[in-house]
Amino acid sequence: MSKNTVSARFRRVDVDEYDENKFVDEEDGGENQLGPDETEVDSLIRQGNLMEALHAVLKNPPLNTKNQNVKDRAEGLVLKVLSAFKSSDIEKGVQSLDKNGVDLLMKYIYKGFERPSENSSAVLLQWHEKALAAGGVGSIVRVLTARKTV
Repeated sequence: MSKNTVSARFRRVDVDEYDENKFVDEEDGGENQLGPDETEVDSLIRQGNLMEALHAVLKNPPLNTKNQNVKDRAEGLVLKVLSAFKSSDIEKGVQSLDKNGVDLLMKYIYKGFERPSENSSAVLLQWHEKALAAGGVGSIVRVLTARKTV
């Protein structure tokens, strides 16, 4: 038997630190995320280079920021780019994205469904159809279970 049973040193260990189910919110310094560059995207839309505008708007998403104004501005800019596409060019735009790009596009599509404006739902449904064909059901599951939102 132990000689020193009155010792309290063992109580200084934080056992919750070793719990694998403990939730720790990941902070990646989202305060400096400003979202996509609005002037670059607008100039690409005016030039008619919609594929580059789509890639530019998805390049710097405000995932980690808590500033709702930045997220709303990015969402409006994405919706502006998506609305500029012709129906026949949507599939080419989605096919030009990688898996993460399709998932990010799906995040913006579902964010647009939350607050519909005039004619945005029809455009978003067209994009959703093509993004679902490219990303599959797994893309929807990844978007709906993601902690980081746009």
